[in-house]
Amino acid sequence: MEYKQKELKKGIKLHTINTDKFKTNLIAVFITTKLTRENITKNAVVSALLRRGSKTMPSQEEISKQMEEMYGASFDCGLDKTGDNQVLKFYLETVNDNFLPQKEEDMLKISMEKLLEIVFNPYLENESFKPEYVEQEKNNIKQRIEGKIDNKARYSMDRCIEEMYKNEPFGLYKFGYVEDLESMDGKNLYEYYKELIDSCKIDLFVSGMICDDMNEVVMSNENIKKLQERTPNYVVPKEMGKELPEKENTVTESMEVTQGKLILGLNIHLDQEEQRYDALVYNSILGGSANSKMFQNVREKAHLAYVASSTYLRYKNNIFVNCGIEIGNYEKALELIKQQIEDMKKGDFTEEDIENAKKGIIATIKTIDDEQDTGITYYFGQELSQVEVSIEEYMDKIEKVTKEDVIRIAENVAIHTIYFLKD
Repeated sequence: MEYKQKELKKGIKLHTINTDKFKTNLIAVFITTKLTRENITKNAVVSALLRRGSKTMPSQEEISKQMEEMYGASFDCGLDKTGDNQVLKFYLETVNDNFLPQKEEDMLKISMEKLLEIVFNPYLENESFKPEYVEQEKNNIKQRIEGKIDNKARYSMDRCIEEMYKNEPFGLYKFGYVEDLESMDGKNLYEYYKELIDSCKIDLFVSGMICDDMNEVVMSNENIKKLQERTPNYVVPKEMGKELPEKENTVTESMEVTQGKLILGLNIHLDQEEQRYDALVYNSILGGSANSKMFQNVREKAHLAYVASSTYLRYKNNIFVNCGIEIGNYEKALELIKQQIEDMKKGDFTEEDIENAKKGIIATIKTIDDEQDTGITYYFGQELSQVEVSIEEYMDKIEKVTKEDVIRIAENVAIHTIYFLKD
């Protein structure tokens, strides 16, 4: 796997991942912009509108028809919250030219043209997004926002983040807010879309068996030609030196639930970038694997949780402990979770625990190039954080983590928020 990047214009980059591991090419366009309360809902609606049609493919049916004609290509899109940024993602996957029955077709170039048209040349009526599409997508987003309580585990995590990051961008819900939908129409959304495209960070990824003249193919595209240079409006995630809270913030909510959801949001204070690798190993020992303290002690031995795990969010230097518990076991479960965090500070874990954690993390790293989208996600994460680390270097850095490094992380971890959802 060979990764290269090239700045096409200021604020617009092409990333190529040359690999012969797949029979497909995957092209992705990522539009990155700052998370703001004012624009978060607009981004969600605009993202949904772009998939509805483009200049020469004015409907989803027409897009699907074109995909079928391209030997069953697939188009998808999504919306992510990455650090203090919102990322609109668009993907098109198609068979590699080497596996086509007719070699004269340049499927990679055709795919590129189709995807770039969907993102940068949307279907319009009178310099406006189609009103019918706008109303439908506003309604879809409304249902999505209102339906967030249906998945109680995801809802609890979102609420914990919201409480931890009150009045901060990361606390915003990625699909926005129902009250913001009312004032949106095809015209003001299109005006906003033009501002977004002129100011956002744009990254174009191509993964597969790539031709040597990929740069020329992209630069000759009419939709790329019309894009302006920009100083991209996004936030580089560099959460170092995070303050540790002096006391915990406890939030309890009641809802119709049969199982309690207990989320602990932890802050980690790091002094340097390299400590992110130590934090990964720390998290794995605490709750990131089946050998972890959370899984073994809270779930297996004490039987106080159906689910007991933790996740490290490196863009914000947080760890989130996630437990599904009997509602009556709240105090016992919380006490035992806190005990695991304290035991980590005392160094109450073995060299074997560290080796198991490293093996698990390295095994995951080795799968990065097993899927084209995970490869793209890996290099996009590096692009956003402006830290370049090859997969080999990544594994090497994990391998070098020592017990002293993990204890140093443990000593700089503190509970910020305890969120409990009960009946």
